[in-house]
Order: sequence, then C-alpha cells, then structure tokens
Amino acid sequence: MKGIKKNMTEEYLYLDFSHIIEGCVFPLHTSVTLFLLSYCDCKIFKVCLVLTKENTDISLLKNVLSQNVEIKIISRQELPPIVQNCCLPAVVERPDNFCRAGLAVILRHIIQKSYEADPSKKEILGLLGFKKTCLKACAEVSQWTRLCELTIPSAIENFLKDSSGQHPAIPAEIMLLENKLGEPVRVHNDDKLRRQKLKQQKAAGVDPSLPKGKSKSEPQKQETWDEVDSSSQSLELQMAFSKLTVHEGPAATHREPAHIRKASTAALPPLEHVFAEGLYFTLADIVLLPCIHQFLVIICKNLSEKLIEFPLLVAWYRRIQEVPRVKRAASQCGIHFLHLPESQTTSREQQPNATEAPGVEEQNDPSFVGGPRPTMTKLMEKGIEVMFSPHPCPAWTLDWNKLPAAVSPKEGKMSSDRALRKQQQLNNLVYVVTNQAKPGDRIVDFCSGGGHVGIVLAHMLPSCQVTLIENKELSLIRAKKRSDELGLSNIWFIQANMEYFTGMFNIGVALHACGVATDMVIEHCIQTRAAFVACPCCYGFIQNTSKFNFPKSEQFKKILSYKEHMILCRFADQTAVQLPPQRRLIGKQCMCLVDLDRARAAEERGYTVQVISMEPESCSPKNNLIVGIPVEKGTDI
Repeated sequence: MKGIKKNMTEEYLYLDFSHIIEGCVFPLHTSVTLFLLSYCDCKIFKVCLVLTKENTDISLLKNVLSQNVEIKIISRQELPPIVQNCCLPAVVERPDNFCRAGLAVILRHIIQKSYEADPSKKEILGLLGFKKTCLKACAEVSQWTRLCELTIPSAIENFLKDSSGQHPAIPAEIMLLENKLGEPVRVHNDDKLRRQKLKQQKAAGVDPSLPKGKSKSEPQKQETWDEVDSSSQSLELQMAFSKLTVHEGPAATHREPAHIRKASTAALPPLEHVFAEGLYFTLADIVLLPCIHQFLVIICKNLSEKLIEFPLLVAWYRRIQEVPRVKRAASQCGIHFLHLPESQTTSREQQPNATEAPGVEEQNDPSFVGGPRPTMTKLMEKGIEVMFSPHPCPAWTLDWNKLPAAVSPKEGKMSSDRALRKQQQLNNLVYVVTNQAKPGDRIVDFCSGGGHVGIVLAHMLPSCQVTLIENKELSLIRAKKRSDELGLSNIWFIQANMEYFTGMFNIGVALHACGVATDMVIEHCIQTRAAFVACPCCYGFIQNTSKFNFPKSEQFKKILSYKEHMILCRFADQTAVQLPPQRRLIGKQCMCLVDLDRARAAEERGYTVQVISMEPESCSPKNNLIVGIPVEKGTDI
C-alpha cells in the first residue's frame, strides 16, 4: 500500500491467556489489545499468547482470534528475561533489552506504530485524543486512567466469576462510569461549542433550563445517531460524526447573534457525552468496549431488569457500534454485539451520586491554623525537629573528565550550568549506591528520565545489572541511544509505570521523582526488601491516593492531620534560589519534616533510614536524599 514504511524494527507482543468466555479471551487486557490490533488492522507485531497455566484449553482460540494476526502460543518460561520482570501485556524490541509494559503504554504504542506504518490512517492517531494525551497519565496519578486500565477490567472479571451466584452485586466501578458519562464534557473549545448549542436549542424551541430533549410545547423523544439526519442531530453528535468521517466539525458561518455572544457562561448548556471521554471516539472507548460488552452479556442473561440502571452506558454501547471499523474489528475478535432496546434516559437528579475518589477526604478541623510555623511548633512539642543525618562523604566526586562523553549529563540538551548541577547531584547518588552495591546486584533506576543516573551506574558497576524504568518513551529512547554509544551490556530499558515492574532487585534509586512517585519508589523497594536512595521533588503535588495516605508514619499521624501535613508539603516547594533567604530556610525545614515522615514510615517496616542534605546544597533546590537499608542488610551507608 502506498505510504507504508518498510523495514520497521521487529517487535514481539506478549499477552496473557487464561481462558475464553462468551467468545472473549481472558484476561480482559488481552481482549482489549487484540481488539485494538484488529481495529487498526495492525500486522506489525509478532503476537505471542502466554499461557497462565499449563492445562489451558487453546482449542477455542481459532474461533475468536482475528485471522489477520498470526499468533504463537508459548509458556511463561519462554518469555525473554526482561519480560519475565514485567506484567503483561508487554512489547519487546530485538535485541531484548528494551521493553514496554502495561495496558495503556502498549495500546498507545500500537496506535503510534500503526500510524507510522501507514500515515494515511490519521483516524487511528486520533484515538490518542487532544494533544495525544488519552490514558497517558499513569494510573496512580490519573483516576480516569486507573478506572479504564485497572479497576473496570478487574471489576468485570470478578463480576463474571460471581455471576453464577443468585444475586451478583453490580460492581461499584460500573456505577462510577455511568455517573461519569453523565458529567458535563470539558473540551478545549467548550465555550464556543456551548454557544453553538445554545443557538441550536433556541432555534429548535428548546428551553436550556428544561431536561434534555424537552421543548416548551411538547415532549421530545431522545434521538439516536442512526435515527436522524445531520440537520436534526444534537451538536455533540454532529461533532462526533464529523470527527469520525474526517471532516471538520460544524462551524458558524457568520457571527453569532448578540444574545448568544453575550450570554453568560453560567447560562450556557453543558456539553453531553457521546463517547467515554466526551465528544470524540478515543482509546478509552476501545479499552472499555470488550469489558462493558462482557458485563452486558451477563446482565441480559441473568439480570435484565437491571438494564434500566445504566441508561447512559447502554446508550454509549449502542452508539459505539456505529463507529466505522468497530463492527468489523468486533466480528474478527469474536465479539457479537447485543441488540439492546433504546434506554429511557433518566435525569441526572434520579441517578446515584458519583463515588468519591479513593483517598480524597474533606477536612473540617475547626482547630486548624494555617501556615507552617504552627505545624512545625506542634511537631517540636512532641520531640520531632528538623534534623539531617551527616553526609557520609561531602567532598567525593566522580572524575567526570576521565569518563566517556556519553556518561556525562552534558551529552543531554541542557546548559553548562545545569549540567554541572546535575553532575553534583549524581555524585551524591552514585557514592551512596556504589558503596552499597555488590557484584551481581540488580539496581533499578525508577523514573529514570533520560538515564542520567542509570547510565552512570551501569558504567561504574559493570558486574551489576541496571534497569531503567520510565513512563515517557522519548526520554527512554534517548537513554538507550547513549547506552548504545557506550556499548553497555548490563542495562535494560523498560517503558512502564513502575507498578508493572515485578522483578526482584537489590537497590532502588530515584532522582527527583515527583510528588507521590517518591513514595511509590520507596514502597516498591520495601515490598522487595531492597535498599533505596531517593531524592524527592515536587512536594506540592503530594496528596492522598488510592495507595497512600498522609502523614505516612504512625508517629506523625498521632500529631498531624492530613491538612496540616499538606501545609508542610506546600511550603516545602518554596526553596527556589530567587526566593528570600528566610522563606527558603522555612521551605528547607518543611522538606526535612515531610521526608522525616517518609523515613519514620520505612523504619516502622524494618528499615534503617537517614535523611541527608546533598552536597553542595546549591546542586538543586530539591536537595534532600532519603537513604533506606533493610535492617537485615546492615546499617552502613
């Protein structure tokens, strides 16, 4: 085909395979990935289904797998070593030292590679959404990514297991998704679109203050995409349809009337969901489709009276079938769409309130006093003061002039001043790690970015295996290029959220892991009983999540509320060199207290922990180093 690129890097896609239900391959992550391959008509990857158990029945596979994709069945023992350290799905480039892992990362990679192979398929690239950000944020940071990537597939799998019982409980995640489909849509040009919608409603005699579809004179049946022509479709459907047919969306041909231009924002009607993320069909819809299909199959079979509880989800399911290429892809993957009756959409007032996000709590503490000083005084009264452990070797430095050029951060795109500060930061981390490491150790550089830490360690410790883990693809590709220049053979590159890395290791290191990423690194190390060397960053982004609640340590929890701890975090970010010295000093003290809480929490789980100030302190405004060693491994740094 014209425009298709040749000689692309050979890549292997590895997917778990446990069983088949109703024509769907499980786990659901595998069904989602296979569906996307069919949707994109992608034949780039060599696909391997990895048996999760030896007695798995593979005889039914030929009935549900796309005939366009050649698939090999392998055992877990046949996986490349780098993949054995990751959760599937995973993609590996040959040679086997660069791996991508995790559903969202893999799906985004499939889309990008499909487009690169055939740039004429611009609608495929459109699946990545506005600014190509769809499901880009990791699940720990983004509630939406977590819902699509983790909780919905897991909840549906559990629901299917329980569906043989008398009264299986409807997953809470389904109700959360139903409610999200009822929330107003936010898009980058929503003010303009909402004014067009207001104009459309007034022209149709619809009062924006009335429930959707009700005119002043008579009730109006909710229309579906395939029942009306474009002239009578809602603005949202027109936008969705125009995007899918690669035409421009509806645009005003002349200036809006004055009463439309001058309408206040509060008077504008909200935009309503056509697809999962709003007006446009994206990767999120691809992820949800196999999951929601399996859920609705069980509902229709055993609990049909429950359908009325999900009117927006049912409407989405009916609408998504009209998207070009969806029916073909579904047919190739053994998904046979249900013919559901049109739902009588209930008003949002009648539907349950959206579930609160995990870890978010309201703080109504009448005794709370703002500012860091009262909080610091409160800690001091309980014997907790700002105190750093002495630096083990403040004057130590690598001989950068004798190292190969590709080892130095000067090879990166940064100023000479910044490169010098980066070298100073690396001096601190490398000293601690090299004094801990033993021949044969595995060292993981979490949130590795362009590989400044990991590449130095791999060069300095040739008898150790170093793994770089980073979610940003371009950063990791730059790191691999530098590694290739050095000829390093003891280094792996994994593009993934760190929770998808499951391998054992001895030392975990992270330089400037933002916000709760530092806590994720420390937790990963504790779970593996590995030593950790972490330099935190972006304290102001710290907040409760599905996995972490702050303060973390029992000692701090007895003294501080969540809100008081957040005060420390906010002021801990005020250490920039341009700030007044007194404010920087308070910021440094707050940094120390936040990291002391992290240290105490690790100590409560069997670690010896020190909070050190890097030398020289001018190497970074975020110059704390948290060093933790499992008690069973000794205490020396």
